[in-house]
Amino acid sequence: MTGIESAADIVVIGGGIMGCSTAYHLCKLSGKKVVLLERHQLTCGTTWHSAAQVRQLRSSRNLTRLVQDSVALYSQLEAETGQATGWLQQGSISIATCRDRLTHIRREAALANVFGVAAEEISAAEVQARWPLINAQDIIGAVYSPQDGRVNPSDVCAALSKSIRRNGGVIREDTPVTGFRRRGRRLVGVQTRSGLIECDTVVLTGGLWSRLLGELAGVPVPVYACEHFYLLTRPLGGIDGHLPTLSDHDGFLYLRDESGGLLVGCFEPQGKPIDTSELPAEFAFGLLNEDWDQFAPAMENALHRIPSLASAEVKMLLNGPESFTPDGNFLLGPSAELDNLYMLCGMNSVGLATGGGAGKALAEWIVDGSAPMDLHQADPRRFHAVENRLEFLRERIPEVLGKHYAIAYPGREWRSGRELRRGPGAGLEDLHRHYGAHFTQRYGWERPLYYAADLVDAPCYGRPAWHPVVGAEVAAAHCNAALFDQSSFGKIQVTGKDARDFLQRLCANHVDRPPGTIIYTALLNERGCFVSDLTVFRLQQNDFVLYVNTNAVARDQAWLASHKRESESLELSDITERHAVLGLMGPRAGEVISAAAGRDNPLRDLPRFRFTTLSLAGINVRAAHLSYVGEAGWELTVNADRAARLYRLLMSAGQEFGLRPAGALAMTSMRIEKRYLAFGHDISSDETPLEAGLEFAVKLDSGSDFIGAQALRARRAAGIGKRMVSIVLDSPEAWPQGGEPVVVDHAVRGQVTSAAYGYRVARPVCLGYIEGMAAAQLDGLPVAVNIAGREHAGRASLRCAF
Repeated sequence: MTGIESAADIVVIGGGIMGCSTAYHLCKLSGKKVVLLERHQLTCGTTWHSAAQVRQLRSSRNLTRLVQDSVALYSQLEAETGQATGWLQQGSISIATCRDRLTHIRREAALANVFGVAAEEISAAEVQARWPLINAQDIIGAVYSPQDGRVNPSDVCAALSKSIRRNGGVIREDTPVTGFRRRGRRLVGVQTRSGLIECDTVVLTGGLWSRLLGELAGVPVPVYACEHFYLLTRPLGGIDGHLPTLSDHDGFLYLRDESGGLLVGCFEPQGKPIDTSELPAEFAFGLLNEDWDQFAPAMENALHRIPSLASAEVKMLLNGPESFTPDGNFLLGPSAELDNLYMLCGMNSVGLATGGGAGKALAEWIVDGSAPMDLHQADPRRFHAVENRLEFLRERIPEVLGKHYAIAYPGREWRSGRELRRGPGAGLEDLHRHYGAHFTQRYGWERPLYYAADLVDAPCYGRPAWHPVVGAEVAAAHCNAALFDQSSFGKIQVTGKDARDFLQRLCANHVDRPPGTIIYTALLNERGCFVSDLTVFRLQQNDFVLYVNTNAVARDQAWLASHKRESESLELSDITERHAVLGLMGPRAGEVISAAAGRDNPLRDLPRFRFTTLSLAGINVRAAHLSYVGEAGWELTVNADRAARLYRLLMSAGQEFGLRPAGALAMTSMRIEKRYLAFGHDISSDETPLEAGLEFAVKLDSGSDFIGAQALRARRAAGIGKRMVSIVLDSPEAWPQGGEPVVVDHAVRGQVTSAAYGYRVARPVCLGYIEGMAAAQLDGLPVAVNIAGREHAGRASLRCAF
C-alpha cells in the first residue's frame, strides 16, 4: 500500500461536481472520516466542459429546491473558501415561437410562483432589449427569470475541495477503483489500485463511469452517454458585458455570452450515443471529434436566431460525452441491492445546476437515514433491471437527449426501447392488441392506456383525440362492466414465523387480522411521512402478499429488507411476474361472473376488503372485493400462465352485459373522481396520512407502535398545515394536467397533484393540497386553478367529487 488510507467512514467515488459537492456536505454534516477518490484529476470527466447554466425552475418543487440550494451554495462559496467560483447571476430568458411552447413556458412561470422562483412574462421587444443581437420577429412570448445564473465548473470544484480538506476530508487523485468487498447486503471495502479501504458507506458519483462501477458492486446503474455539442466563437461585436442565458428550445438551442463571443449549445431532436468502451482507457479532460453534420440543424436555427453569427469567427465546436438515464431524471439515493451504497449520477446535463443542492440532499440522506424531502423522481430504485441492458440504453438514450428541450405535453410517451416486459401471462398483451390497445410504459411493462385501434393521437394541451374513447370506457364501468388489466402492480410476498410481527411493526395500519382480509396501509419513515402506500392480503397466519405501486417494487422490497432485524425469521420475495390481476368492475360485473362460473354469482356475499378463492371454468382465481375506480367489482388474481385464458373467458361471458376492456386513462379519471390517492402524485415522503386525509388507515390511537408513530402523534398535536382536497372546475373546457397552482382569494395557497376529466361529473377534477386553512373552511371553498397563466374557477371539497 502506497500511503492510501486503510479505513474510512464514507468513501465517495468520483471527483466531479457531484462527488465534490457530496463530500463537501458530508464533511460539514457528519463529523466522519470522508475519503474522495478520483480516477485521474478532479473535474476530468464531464464537469470541466459543462456549459454550467444554473436555471432554477424544474418540474417539481423539490427538484427546483435542489437548484435553489445550488444557487445558495455557489453564491457564498467564494466568501467561505477564498476561491472564486465565477458565479454570475444574470438571469435567463425562455422564448416561444409557437402556441404550444408559449403554453409550456406559461405553465413554467405559474409553477415558478409556487416554488419561490422569480419569473415574469415579457414581450418580444423586451427580449430584444435584453439581447440586442437577437432576431425577435417570430417570438410570440417569453419568460424572464432574473435569479438564474451560471458558474465556472472547475473553480466551483476547486472551492469545494479546499473546504473538504479544511474540514478533515481526504482527496485522492489518480486512484481508480478496481472492485469492492461485499458482506451480505453491505459493502465493507473499496478496492483501489493503491490498496483496500475498509468503510461503512460508499457513494457512487462516477459520472460517465458509474455504470461500470455499479457492475463491480453487482448493482445496476442505468446510465449511458451521448455526445453533446456547443459552439464557441471569438469576440463578436454587439456583446456588451454579460447577458441572460437565452433558451430557444423550439430551435433546440441555448445561448450565452462567453469571453466576448458566443456559446451556442444544442439538444438536437435525436442524440448521438457513445459507449464508454469507445473512449480511450485513460480518457480525462478529453473531447470527442467535431461533428458538423450532427450540429448542422441546430447551427441553421442559431443563424436564424442570431444573424450576426454568420460573420463570427469560430473558435471550436466542443463535443463532450454526457450521461443520461432512461427517463431523463438523474439518480440520487440508495441502491436497491445494497443497504449502504448510495449514488448521484446520470445527470442528464443538469449537473452543475443541480450539483450543489443534490450533494447536500444526498449527504443529509446518508447522515439521517432517510431522504430530507420527496425525491422519488430521482430515486435509483425506480428502474427495473431490464432498463439497464446495454441494447435498451443505446436505443433509448438518444431519444432522452432529444426530448430534453421538447414541449412537455401531458401523457408524452417514449417511442424507443419498448416491449421490454410483456404483461404477465402468455398472450395477455396480444389480447390487448387484438382489442386495439394503445400502451404506456411503466417499469418496463406495457400497460394499456385505452382501446381504439385506428385512433391517431397527436400530443396537445387541450382536449385529446382519445377523450370520447376513454369516456366510453368509463361509461361501461359505470353503467355495465369493464375489464382492467392491473397486472403490472408489484407483488411482494412476506412469509415466515415472524412475518406478522414484522409487518405490524412497519405498517401504519393493523395487519393482524383474519386470513382472507385485505388491509390498506402505509409504510412511514421516522418523520411520519409516506415511504409507500400498499394493500396487504393476509393469505395465512404468517403468509402475506403486499400489492404495491408498479415502479415501487424494488424500492419497497429494499426498504422492508433494510428494516428486518437479524433475529427475525422471514423471507421477502418479488412475485410480480408470477401472477396477473384483472379488475372486473361495474354494476353488471356480478352477471359476468355468473356467466363465467356457469352458476349464480359465487362472489355475491363476499364483504368488501375480503378475498376468497374460486374456480372459473377450471381456472383457479383469488377474488378480492375492492375497487380502485369506485364501482362495484372484484380484482381477480390468477397465475400468469392462465391469465390470457381468464381474460378470454370473461370477455366472452360479458358480451351480453356490455363488458368492454378499459385502460389506465379511464382508471385514472375514475380514481381521481373518487379521491383515491396515488403515490408519487398525491402522496409522497413530504406528506403524512394526516394531511392526505388517510388517518382512518393508521392505528394511531390503538396503543400499537410502528415506525413513524411518535412523529405522527406530534404532528397531529401541533396542527395540520395542509389538507388534501378535491376540486371540481366550473368549465368543462379547462384542461389541467397536474402541478398547477391553486389560488384562494388571489393568493397561491396550494398545488394540484393529479388532474383528469371526470366523465361521471362532466367536469375537470383535480386533487391537491391547500395550505394554512382549517378543515371547516375548505368544504365548498371557491378556488381557482392557474392553467398556463389563466385562472379557472372551481370549488374545493374534503369529499370525493363523485
